Amino acid sequence: MVLCLWLIVVAPVCCWGQGPVDTGDSGVFQPQSALSDMEFASVSTYRGPGNTDPRPNNKLPILLWWSSNLFPHFPGDTERVDCAHSSCLVTSNRKVQLYRRTSSIIFYGTDFRAYEAPLPRLAHQTWALFHEESPMNNYLLSHGVGIRLFNYTATFRRESDYPLTLQWLPSLDYLLNAPAVPLQEKNRWRRAGLAPVLYMQSHCDVPSDRDRYVQELMKYIEVILMYLEDTSTATGEDRRFMSFVGRYKFHLALENGLCPDYMTEKLWRPMHQGCVPIYRGSSSVADWLPNNHSAILIDDFPSPRDLAEFIKTLDQDDAEYSRYLEYKTPSKITNLRLLEGLESREWGVNDMSKPNYLNGFECFVCDRENERLAAVKAHRKNPQQNLPPQPKLANSSHMGCPLPSPGYGPVESIDPNDSWLQMWPQDYWQSLDQAEGLESLVRHNVSDPSLLWQHIQSIAVRRARSR
Repeated sequence: MVLCLWLIVVAPVCCWGQGPVDTGDSGVFQPQSALSDMEFASVSTYRGPGNTDPRPNNKLPILLWWSSNLFPHFPGDTERVDCAHSSCLVTSNRKVQLYRRTSSIIFYGTDFRAYEAPLPRLAHQTWALFHEESPMNNYLLSHGVGIRLFNYTATFRRESDYPLTLQWLPSLDYLLNAPAVPLQEKNRWRRAGLAPVLYMQSHCDVPSDRDRYVQELMKYIEVILMYLEDTSTATGEDRRFMSFVGRYKFHLALENGLCPDYMTEKLWRPMHQGCVPIYRGSSSVADWLPNNHSAILIDDFPSPRDLAEFIKTLDQDDAEYSRYLEYKTPSKITNLRLLEGLESREWGVNDMSKPNYLNGFECFVCDRENERLAAVKAHRKNPQQNLPPQPKLANSSHMGCPLPSPGYGPVESIDPNDSWLQMWPQDYWQSLDQAEGLESLVRHNVSDPSLLWQHIQSIAVRRARSR
């Protein structure tokens, strides 16, 4: 079989593939992170319906955004927020790190580095983690010793304190939209020689090792590769783009990292367009699909050859293929978890009637911190009658993602010089070293984060001696 590999742009290519394809508009793609799409408006004029907080600004607890480029207010670096039940002063000015009133520090997971952590960690401060992006961005957070450094979390995992699981699904209507290209037209394109399967990606060497699987799959079925030069692959709604990619009956939807509940536009975009996703990513994806017949799950097939045979059969059966698009009819969306998740989330995606999830998590931390500080005050006033607040720590279910494994075949079959093997399993274990080193710095009340490497070495020596 002749294998067709096309590129959407001419670019230095790190993956296999050759030859350009012009889709007509390179500006239709949106940034890789849903964060970049957001309108970060100040919420200083909003007061939650249960908020009767009368305190002036100089009496409010302070929340410090350590990742200043994610500070969800503009202009300036300090803002009062009046949330559902209480108020806080929020800032990106690191000068307040050691203030007594600074009760919590909020970190963006992608930017969090053990060797830059704000030390010493003060006993009266909590740490909050916001991390909606791929596990590949920071494997330190996937280790128990790393995630336990934080008290509050907002991650893609449903178990986190402020779940962002459906961040890439704007609304139920996004799924219900009619297919961009009707099935009859898809079939005409197939008869004209269009490949059945489309594979779009913007990163080559990723923890999920997806390209290794695709290379094997391509031995048995034709796949078109579109390599995207920049990372703006997310939620483009340009009509010409939708029409172009909507011609393909099947889209390979392969996440760059594998973790429960980590689902991106790679899953939801083809469903929005009316194409059938061939998915590998979240091991719990079935918990969130519209029904039990709306995506082809790679892990349900013993081999790429078996998957290819199934796709070929489905390609020739319009009635069976159409079953995968029945969720376009509201009554066919039978997954109550999905419906309730969309209905109950307090934040919105491109919905100006709701706060975005950055402001939402900020207020979540604000309300929790005011509750904690009130409990501390009550305990100090009357310790016999009021117990101190119990410490709250995150755990592995808030983020924990598994060790990266080969996209196809056993790890023993991979050449020792393979770039994936040298990069991602090592990064995973090195991240554990850094997590343990940072925990040691915190436990020993160290003020200089540059001592991280010394602590990592000490831990390694003790570990070697105990063997």
